Amino acid sequence: MRNWLDQGTNEARSRHTVLANGLKLEQAVGIVSAASKLKGNDVVTNIIGAVLRSILVWILVITPSVILTGIVGESSFTVVFIAFLAALFTFVEYFFKYPSIIEFRFAAPFNRHRYVTILAIVTALSLVCKGVFEPTELTLSIKHWGDMLGRAIDVPYSPVRLIILMLDADASIELVEIVRTAAGLAYAISLLSLVVFILLVRVANWPTRTGAFNVWLNLPLFDPTGGGDVLVRLKRDANINIIFGFLLPFLIPAIVKTATDLVGNLTMDDPQTLIWTISAWAFLPASMIMRGVAMGRLAEMIEEKRRRAYAQTEAQIA
Repeated sequence: MRNWLDQGTNEARSRHTVLANGLKLEQAVGIVSAASKLKGNDVVTNIIGAVLRSILVWILVITPSVILTGIVGESSFTVVFIAFLAALFTFVEYFFKYPSIIEFRFAAPFNRHRYVTILAIVTALSLVCKGVFEPTELTLSIKHWGDMLGRAIDVPYSPVRLIILMLDADASIELVEIVRTAAGLAYAISLLSLVVFILLVRVANWPTRTGAFNVWLNLPLFDPTGGGDVLVRLKRDANINIIFGFLLPFLIPAIVKTATDLVGNLTMDDPQTLIWTISAWAFLPASMIMRGVAMGRLAEMIEEKRRRAYAQTEAQIA
């Protein structure tokens, strides 16, 4: 009996020695554990995702220059430099595990939707400007729809009318027409984007359909421990974003007009200036409203979770 026990002990020691030596051998030849492989795969995935997103941002910045190649004589170095800075910022932000500025990074497709919106606006306005110099069937079609939308929205005190009034008093009729067309097209795209996002929230049940929502990771600029009830602060921030989002299309032309009266006129004759000015005028308000709707949705989720917790507590007490 003792011999059998001794023999079993010796065999166990031999297996332990073989396993230990095997582990050392695996480490020596570069074979890593499953956990290490998983961590390495996560790093590779982060790098690939960050590179792809930085390329997409770079494409967004250079889109007007590519579409208007040979038409406008702007500095290619300036565009490439700005595109490089934007791509670098995006890469750094998405490479690290925890974001520092970009919100809703882990709540897809919020940022993808915003990117598609601004890319659609910039591309459409670039094609409109290209149609002025090199008309094609595509550019004429987009210009036609933009002109229809611009004229439909161009009513007294409307955002389109205000952005037209932002121009100089001696602006040419052609410039007024192109600004009206671009403003109508950009404003329509932003409104359509808002409708799609609201449907995404209400019908597709964003953001819970993608899993649990982490406030700390998705709202890096929002401090839940900053004092006061988180629910009250989320509702307040949501209302502020929505209100400012609705007011910005009216405020931006007035602010730009006041600034240009003080420091000089804003020349919309340059296609690049026209494209980015109107794109910002249409996209920033829509983006703020999307942020307000998203934060309002988070407030609803927290309120519903609290209501269920209170109901369970009362049921247990009863």
